[in-house]
Amino acid sequence: MREAVDYLPRKAAYQVKEALADTRVVIVNGARQTGKSTLAEHCLAGREDVVRRYLDDPLTRTSAHADPSAFLDVPATMLIDEVQRVPELWLAIKNAVDRDPRPGRFLLTGSARLLGLSTLPDSLPGRSETIELSPLSQGEINGAPDGFIDAAFTEGDQLRMSSSTLRRRDYLEMVARGGYPEAVRREAPRRRAQFFKSYLDDIMSRDIHQVAHIQRGSDMRRLIGALAAQTGGMLNYSRLSSDLGVPLGTIRDYIGLLEVIYLIRLIPAWSSNATARALATPKLVFNDSGLAAHLLTGITNDSTTGGLIETFVLGELHRQVGWSRTMVRLYHYRDRDGNEVDAILEDNAGRIVAIEVKAAQTVRANDFRGLRLLKRRLGDRFHAGFVLYCGDQQLPFGDGLSCVPISALWTQGV
Repeated sequence: MREAVDYLPRKAAYQVKEALADTRVVIVNGARQTGKSTLAEHCLAGREDVVRRYLDDPLTRTSAHADPSAFLDVPATMLIDEVQRVPELWLAIKNAVDRDPRPGRFLLTGSARLLGLSTLPDSLPGRSETIELSPLSQGEINGAPDGFIDAAFTEGDQLRMSSSTLRRRDYLEMVARGGYPEAVRREAPRRRAQFFKSYLDDIMSRDIHQVAHIQRGSDMRRLIGALAAQTGGMLNYSRLSSDLGVPLGTIRDYIGLLEVIYLIRLIPAWSSNATARALATPKLVFNDSGLAAHLLTGITNDSTTGGLIETFVLGELHRQVGWSRTMVRLYHYRDRDGNEVDAILEDNAGRIVAIEVKAAQTVRANDFRGLRLLKRRLGDRFHAGFVLYCGDQQLPFGDGLSCVPISALWTQGV
């Protein structure tokens, strides 16, 4: 068993343990270095009925390739780490759980969106549950509730919070730190920068080549840098193709690969019958704000700073979507008239919580323009609207609208 180093409790641990109790195959999926193996070990700690297989070990990997069925033939729960390294195991796992449907047969970890890989021969409908492990949230780092989504849908704009002691520089430090456990542990900026450099080198030399063969690694590196400069903005494939001198089809393929390995995330556009002029273009954000900030070192302007803080906020919201009691989906909104809202949370009843993100320490009435527009168009479906900003106070700005410090994302709890 591999020992955890300075383990920080993860919100996903409860989800994994709950799934193991009633689901045959549980998959912990996510980016490299988010702590998937550590989480899996933590969830199985103290159990004697566990067999562990680590596919980063060459001998273990050779055994799995040689005879997948024999490799899996054990009566206990099996933990398979980095399962995407041996795609042949997938059908063997499917056959094994079809013959023996007991829950908790397999706990798998992987550093790619496994069910989207073309190398996998089949999915596991009805047999598996996938839990995405993102970089650490601020609540996980600081031991805070991380309950903004539940609070917003329960209390509307009447959140109960005291003044925040954080200022813009504090949020920018959080943005630059990001949430990869190893980056969080490294307090010196120079050492953290070395981690991000090594991380990107590993992405290029290992992760990308595990899921696809690319002809020109230099084009991929240039694309990653260009995407960092646009994080928090609308994705424009044609502009990227023109700016980089890379064919449009290649840009689309490469962005798809970067999604598969969890380097970036596309936030889908939101629309309804009441917002017929909405655009369908997704918003692009990096999975970790610290990595994006590293790529933008030396490039500082209002656009990049605003994009990084928005990436940070959307990342915190995305993490909470995974564990909040309120089942919601995360979108963004923009229409043909230039009206936009940075984040839209929609629950199963169709209620909307809309969020605008500002990198400033003050808020103006005009910052609520997009929120007011949606409120007028949606009527009773509009539950609450917030401007999250770098200031210290929660203040009302009309019925159902308020500004709150960004720290409300992790200090709120219901």
